[in-house]
Amino acid sequence: MTSPPSRARSHGTGAFERTDLAHCPASVVFEPGVLVFHPERVYLDEDVYVGHGAMLKGYYKNELRIGRGSWIGQRAFLHAAGGLHIGCDVGIGPGVHILTSAHDLDTLPSSETAHQPILSRPLTFAPVVLEDGCDLGVLAVVLPGVRIGRCAQIGAGAVVTKDIPPYAVAAGNPARVLRSFAP
Repeated sequence: MTSPPSRARSHGTGAFERTDLAHCPASVVFEPGVLVFHPERVYLDEDVYVGHGAMLKGYYKNELRIGRGSWIGQRAFLHAAGGLHIGCDVGIGPGVHILTSAHDLDTLPSSETAHQPILSRPLTFAPVVLEDGCDLGVLAVVLPGVRIGRCAQIGAGAVVTKDIPPYAVAAGNPARVLRSFAP
């Protein structure tokens, strides 16, 4: 029996220069330890803050866009393989993870692939949109295909699997709307 070929590949170091990004005004703040992958697909607007150790994972097929005045917390992980659009004045707490791709579990494996590892299955992609003024609490996770509405608040540690409407407060795993407030 032969072993499958090695799949280990490096994505690079994540080291970048401000000029490597598709758009990055001088008012953007990068704290030490920030990593940016595919910087040519990353667009940052005025007055964006990116905290210590955050990872901005652009992707060759899609874009990562962060609007004016948004705040990205320490050690946040933003993955844009499926496309990620973050509006203006959005707060993303420390340790938040935003994912835009996942391994396909919906396609039933054939008899030949029934024992195929999840890691070997094809990826599916879906964009994530964070509308203006929303806020994601510490360690929240946002899964592919989700839209978080304008000024919505996501609680710390929430796992957001479905769209959250504007002006809603959502928390839990999976996140559910607890209440709404008037604009």
